[in-house]
Amino acid sequence: MEPELAALATAGATALVQQMATDGWAAARRGMAAFLARHRGTNDEEALAGELEASRADLAAAREEGDEDGAAGVAAAWRLRLRRLLSEDPAAAAELRALLDEVAPEQERATVGEVHNTVSGGVQHGPVIQAGVISRLDFTTGPNPPLPG
Repeated sequence: MEPELAALATAGATALVQQMATDGWAAARRGMAAFLARHRGTNDEEALAGELEASRADLAAAREEGDEDGAAGVAAAWRLRLRRLLSEDPAAAAELRALLDEVAPEQERATVGEVHNTVSGGVQHGPVIQAGVISRLDFTTGPNPPLPG
């Protein structure tokens, strides 16, 4: 799968799960159910809306119990489902982007880009980190390593 489609599936799943906890959920559910119905070749939007509601209930229960793994599992399930759909039907990407623009404000979505790093020049005496967003980072270090040279 192309990295752009994988990133779109991730953004779609993230936006969907975020919308499950907002006042805009009904509109997001309708839009996603219609999108899924069109690209699964079924007219049963009501059944798909039911699946979305079941995911929302799972998410609410996980959050209420403080089960971060359960909440992450809901997002992972939708990410996998959207990846599969986009892999089978790459033309659906434009429609998914349009749906995301409708239900999730642009500032809530992360931009995913391509990154290439090269670490060279011998031994590295400290951590090397590549990340988009870091909410917390702790290092425990021992005695200072000898400097080269």
